This record gives sequence, structure tokens and C-alpha cells, in this order.
Amino acid sequence: MTAPPPDDCLARNDWICGDYLSTRRQILLDAVGQHIQLTVISVVLGLVIAVPLALLARRRRWTVGPVLGITTVLYTIPSLAMFSLLLPVYGLSATLVVVGLALYSLTLLVRNILAGLDGVPAEAKEAARGMGYGPMRQLLTIELPLAVPAAMAGLRIATVSAVALTTVGAIVGYGGLGNLIYAGMNSFFKAQVLTASVLCVIIAVVFDLLLLGAERLLTPWRRAGRRTRGRTRAGAGAKRLVTAGRRT
Repeated sequence: MTAPPPDDCLARNDWICGDYLSTRRQILLDAVGQHIQLTVISVVLGLVIAVPLALLARRRRWTVGPVLGITTVLYTIPSLAMFSLLLPVYGLSATLVVVGLALYSLTLLVRNILAGLDGVPAEAKEAARGMGYGPMRQLLTIELPLAVPAAMAGLRIATVSAVALTTVGAIVGYGGLGNLIYAGMNSFFKAQVLTASVLCVIIAVVFDLLLLGAERLLTPWRRAGRRTRGRTRAGAGAKRLVTAGRRT
């Protein structure tokens, strides 16, 4: 006679288990906090490095190739190899993960910031110079604001990528939710693997939505432009309807 299956979802090792959430709440909160901290610090560090590099490439065009080439090569290095290269410098620390993630973000950030700067209309720059704007004032008040949409697109992709890559930091003990995923895979703890993975997806989606909202706040002229185009299309449609009615 076989024993009946246990009533506890933890004992059954189910993929979906409410008891896991209730009994490991603090562990999950600590892992989420570390995951968010590593992601934010690494992306901010990458942005601090990427902006000067993009400005350098914008001002000295001969540096575009080397800057984009080096950042692309860094992006192609496997994460395990990247952490191994940084290990002698930073040791087994959170700084190792942060620096590695920041280096990975450079190619996305530099390319998009540079594309945004290159996409500023020549008319806008000529108008600024005609109003007596110096190079620095023109950069801060005209070029950088107009480059925000392209730059934010790169920032969104870099942030979502950082959320995913942070899990690899588990190999040095600083992976946020990745620590739980790797531990769960080693012990075949289904609920832990699924819960930590879903939380990673949620964090990525939340970050993406927050950055999308920030982009809309920083570019109010784009909303105004869409409303103007909408009114223009609506007016044109109304005129066509009136014309058609007169013909009938």
C-alpha cells in the first residue's frame, strides 16, 4: 500500500507554491533588494562612462571607430570570462559584478547617445548659433534634450539586459535573485527557481515602464507633436466628409 501524497506543496516540490512565498518572504525581499541595487548602480556607472565617450566621439569623429569597436568587443566577452578577468582587481565582491555589468552596458549606451546627438536637426543647431549660444550652452539646452529619445531607448535596453545579467553574479555570491535561482537549480527546488525567475521578469518590466515614463516627462514636445498631428488628421478627415456630403 502506497502512502498518500503530502498535503504541503513544499513537500511535494511543486512549481507553484504559496507556502514558499510566506515562509521565505524575507529571503526574497533581501534578494530583490540586492538585485535592484546591483542593477541601478551598474547602469548609472555605465551611463557616467558612456556620456563622455559619446561626446568625445561626437566632437572627434576619428574616435568613433575605436570607441564603438572597444565597447562592442567588451559586450561580446562571455560573462564568466569577464568576471574572471576582473577578479584579480576587485576580488569576490559586489564591485566585481557592478563593474562587469557597467562594461556590458557601454555599447548600448554609447551607440544610442551618439545616434541621438547625430540626429539633432541642423536647423536647430543653426538657430541656436544664430541666437548667440556657445558650444556648451548649445549642447546642454539643444542637443542633449533632442537626443533624449534615442538615449533613453538605449538606456531601457541596457537596464533590462542588466537585470538579466545580474543573475550571473551568483557565481561570485552577488547575484541577487540569481543566488536563489542557482541554489534552487542545484537542489531541484522548483518553487524557488520559478519564483525568483518570475521576480526577475517583474523587475525588468517595472524598470522599463519607469524609464518609459521618464522619457515622456523629459520630452513633452513629442506629446504635443502627436496631439497636433492627431488634430491635423482629424481636421483633414472632417473636411473630406464634408466634401463628400456636398457632392451627394
